[in-house]
Amino acid sequence: MAARCQVTGVGPQFGHNISHSHRRTKRRFDPNIQKKRYWVPSLGRHVTLSLSTKGIKTIDVRGIDVVVAELIQKGEKL
Repeated sequence: MAARCQVTGVGPQFGHNISHSHRRTKRRFDPNIQKKRYWVPSLGRHVTLSLSTKGIKTIDVRGIDVVVAELIQKGEKL
């Protein structure tokens, strides 16, 4: 599963682990991606989305119908 939110588009970021002696090694900061299942009344079915926690809050505020309509308009497969 890709570490990318379907609503916000947030993906992994890259940086360094820094040891006590201040040596740097590459690392990856993955977003907190959750699989969440929503009932969408406009489609008449359930939709499973891969969301970051900020994406879940966005759906809570704006509503699942509005967010799903935007995803369909962008061409996202649901």
